[in-house]
Amino acid sequence: MTTEPIATQGASASADASNRSYREVTDTRGRVYRIGESDRDILGHSRKFMVYLPWIAMMAISVFEYAYGSAEDTLSHAHGWTQSNTFWILSVWVFFQAGIAFPAGWLRERGILTARRAMYVGAVMCVIGFLALSHLSNVLLAILGFGVIGGLGSGLVYATCINMVGKWFPERRGARTGFVNGGFAYGSLPFIFIFNYAFDTGNYHRVLDLIGCYVMIVVLSCAFFFKDPPKNWWPADIDPLTYGGNSKTSAALAKNPPAVKQYTPKEAIRTGVLPLMWITLVMTAGVSIFGISFQVDFAKEVGFGPLVAASSMGIMAVINGIGRAVVGWLSDTWGRKLTLVFVIVVLGLAQFGVIWAGNIKSEWLFLFFAFLSGFGGGAFYPMFAALTPDYFGENYNATNYGLVYSGKLISGLFGGGLGSMVVAAWGYNGAYALAGGISMLAAAIALLLKQPGREGEVLTPQPQPAG
Repeated sequence: MTTEPIATQGASASADASNRSYREVTDTRGRVYRIGESDRDILGHSRKFMVYLPWIAMMAISVFEYAYGSAEDTLSHAHGWTQSNTFWILSVWVFFQAGIAFPAGWLRERGILTARRAMYVGAVMCVIGFLALSHLSNVLLAILGFGVIGGLGSGLVYATCINMVGKWFPERRGARTGFVNGGFAYGSLPFIFIFNYAFDTGNYHRVLDLIGCYVMIVVLSCAFFFKDPPKNWWPADIDPLTYGGNSKTSAALAKNPPAVKQYTPKEAIRTGVLPLMWITLVMTAGVSIFGISFQVDFAKEVGFGPLVAASSMGIMAVINGIGRAVVGWLSDTWGRKLTLVFVIVVLGLAQFGVIWAGNIKSEWLFLFFAFLSGFGGGAFYPMFAALTPDYFGENYNATNYGLVYSGKLISGLFGGGLGSMVVAAWGYNGAYALAGGISMLAAAIALLLKQPGREGEVLTPQPQPAG
């Protein structure tokens, strides 16, 4: 990248610089970076807290999606619901969990909804969701309580946590975003086993009520410390023009260079890249949600015992979460797009592997492909979360990522509800084969992704001037 000397923005900015601890610099493309302030200057402590606190909150809300499949049988017996009823409750939850990301981002970026307030509101809505699932037998009321209100609440928490990390770590966001995103999967592990072994029609009220209170308390506690950095903020120890500073960070920036400008949502859409990301996420998330919704039931139909069924889902949840952290770190080395394509291909291959393991009735192979499915089925989320600010900048990331993540709206419909119809019509083998094919097509589309304004440009870290 061609660089220019660091300079403050205009005469007024220069005159004002003596009265503040930061200054604004531009690169040759006109992108502004706010430098000079450390994380401790702004927060009073290390920005690492803006990794650990979102991670803890994400673990708390993971019970909504990743443990729900293990609770479906008991809920069906307790409330008199059909299998289709329980699948549609989850599908509505997915719809609203993903759908709130864009409007919440729009409100945050206009100062109407702070990160802390979004978390507070989300926490209260989450406990309402679990109380509804516990006490409402009418399926429409359960859909309203758990699917709509619980979905909106968990979506507010999810979107706020993911965007928080992207804003505080603009120079090497892959590993941090993956770590936080991972909590949304393996945080559900204790609840998967609770729902499989200690959850029945005699105690379901108490269990669901306690889980709802647990989610609310954890999210409220984390939210108290949430704070966004100023717009255009950049870490004081990394030169945004030359990438000089820490060698690992410089190498990561060379593979995943900052966006050439801060794109508004309309500008991001006009590039054509954001719609392509949306389509890729729709297809990949649909396959992932399908696996989460049907793996336990498929294992039981094949004839595997409850331990294998529960373990396969537990493995999926753990590897799903760990995989997110691993590929986040890997993307800082390989580059985000290459890592994303790799993950989607693994997800597709795993769907065909599950069919094979079921046909030959091999428990260990089933667990192995559950491992691969869990890895691929979660690891693509942090890649999209990191690619969005990489391509379009941090200032409008809450809204831009909200647009990309809204693809999960459609995914929830064909991954859960429509997935149950495909299973009924084609059987599990046909449904899993279709899912594998969709994943491979998504990987081909992901190959077309390019950073707007920098296509074909090769970047290398440049040494800082002496002195």
